[in-house]
Amino acid sequence: MRALVQLVDSASVSVEEQVIGQIQGGLLILLGVHDSDTLKDADYLVDKITNLRIFVDESGKMNLSVKDVGGELLVVSQFTLYGDCRKGRRPSFDHAASPVKAQDFYEYFVSQCRKQLVTATGKFQAEMLVSSVNHGPVSILLDSTKLF
Repeated sequence: MRALVQLVDSASVSVEEQVIGQIQGGLLILLGVHDSDTLKDADYLVDKITNLRIFVDESGKMNLSVKDVGGELLVVSQFTLYGDCRKGRRPSFDHAASPVKAQDFYEYFVSQCRKQLVTATGKFQAEMLVSSVNHGPVSILLDSTKLF
């Protein structure tokens, strides 16, 4: 699994001009599922993200997690995180999970996040508009296989 994690002051997701998920302060998580992912990959990312110390403490040092600051999560599925652009000019999505698997893993990921924090979501496989006010800006790319 891959996640692009952004520290935000606020974020929202809309479908058909209707806001379906929004947060005030926390993390916007764009989540992609690989065709070989297991639930261990999802569990790894949930733990990594909810405990990632990227919020600034009183000394100005990145030392606090989203849990420490009482932040929220907005999780949006994004299969394009597995777009491979190494050949040609059009991305290949050969290694992105099938929609059925991706939805199952997305829903599992969200359910695990909700056990720890207030978590809003987008709508799986919908055309969404995502808005955010990035803080910092801080953006962290995570991969459950630790490629980077």
